[in-house]
Amino acid sequence: MLVISIAGGSASGKTTVANSIIEILRERNIHDKISILNMDSYYIDLSNISIEQRKKINFDHPDSIDWNLLYSHINDLLQGKKVYKPIYSYTDYTRTNNHEVVYPNHVLIIEGLFALYDEKIRKISDIKIFVEAPDDVRLIRRIYRDIRERGRNIDEIIEQYITSVRPMYVEFIEPTKKYADIIIQNEKSFSAALKLLIALVEKHTVWI
Repeated sequence: MLVISIAGGSASGKTTVANSIIEILRERNIHDKISILNMDSYYIDLSNISIEQRKKINFDHPDSIDWNLLYSHINDLLQGKKVYKPIYSYTDYTRTNNHEVVYPNHVLIIEGLFALYDEKIRKISDIKIFVEAPDDVRLIRRIYRDIRERGRNIDEIIEQYITSVRPMYVEFIEPTKKYADIIIQNEKSFSAALKLLIALVEKHTVWI
């Protein structure tokens, strides 16, 4: 199994990069050979506290991740076992009661803020990617996304960005860029980097 880890700051375009990989492979009729674990799905379960308390949690700190469950699911997939990935609700700030079945496959993409933060994940990753974009671009994208898709208001978004998103990026996420095999500048277009990435996937796999 080829493991690709994709890290980067909030709204840098990590999911876009992952989806672009899948889209290219879909054109080649091999998209069904890729599985994805989005680290957002592995935020700790906060269903036992009120939504107001949940809103105070720093989701941009590594401690917000249920690492044990994530490790367990990665190991199961590497051993050829299916897993039941939690489904996270951004509006309720916790997991839902539903799960998504993820099957072991030829390629596993691990995507999230801390995909390069953890040494265990880095060690099993064949290709390590860091996606970055200027701070102002990421903030604008986050505002647009959170209002449109997550039901947040502008005051909440700005406060969260100032108090947790930006400082946690500087402390925990940006330093992991040094571990990346590929750094994708996602301000306008990353087509050249994507071609390189697909070439690396082809090099590492015999099923294409």
